[in-house]
Amino acid sequence: MDDSSVVRRPAGPLTDLDDWESAHGPSPHSDSASVQGEFRDYRTNVRPGVIEFYRLNHKFQTLDFVLEKKREYLARTKRTMSIWQAMEFLNTLVDNSDPDTDLSQIEHLMQCAEAIRADGHPRWMILTGLIHDLGKILCLFDEPQWAVVGDTFPVGCRYSEKIVFPEFFVENPDSHVAEYQTQCGIYSEHCGLDQVQLSWGHDEYLYHVVKDYLPAESLAMIRYHSFYPAHREGEYRHLMTESDVAMLEWVRRFNPYDLYSKGHDRPDVGALTTFYQDLIAEFFPPMLSW
Repeated sequence: MDDSSVVRRPAGPLTDLDDWESAHGPSPHSDSASVQGEFRDYRTNVRPGVIEFYRLNHKFQTLDFVLEKKREYLARTKRTMSIWQAMEFLNTLVDNSDPDTDLSQIEHLMQCAEAIRADGHPRWMILTGLIHDLGKILCLFDEPQWAVVGDTFPVGCRYSEKIVFPEFFVENPDSHVAEYQTQCGIYSEHCGLDQVQLSWGHDEYLYHVVKDYLPAESLAMIRYHSFYPAHREGEYRHLMTESDVAMLEWVRRFNPYDLYSKGHDRPDVGALTTFYQDLIAEFFPPMLSW
């Protein structure tokens, strides 16, 4: 296969941006076994598209690539738009091939937020559910899927065997750099996740767009909700501060709403729009730089 013909193809290797999440199976932190049971476990029968996605992801997500993307995107000069406009922009990524849902992107965001709201969580957490995937607009800036979604992991240090498909890192040039393949790599022990370079994707991008407006717990949910090796598998504790460990508990609380709210009823977007526009205005200015 010629990778150069794949990495910029918007529709592949997954048929849907959310398909990568199917590889995890039921979350051990979800409180509802009945909700978990509605979703298939792909850990032992993973679709070829998911496998190819992670092959590309693990091959190309190098330390240099991450730093390059941060230089490109963290200046936030791509567009100026409101949170609601970003939701409408993301909605152009609608794909009805997701086996778990036929919802539009806005419907999925509202579905996640409504599940959080129904359980009586604070307004900032409801808002987090609404916006947590907005960084996926990276696909509309012509980024390949492997640089937008997927599990995130530290670069610049040894890869954990708990990362999904760790065998694919053999194709990553960083795997042959001795400095990057010690336990701490370029980092120091307990330096804090804020000092660690994670693989590039929608989590890190959105975190930088909204970091001035939301509480720390919300920002942790946004920044680390795809960091499964840490919040699901308990890896990379040697790089964390005590504060990081505490914040990952909030990520664990959030994760089931992201993955398993798809089994809930379809939200009435028209009826909910005013509530969510008011909620957005409570925390954000009218326009943001993206």
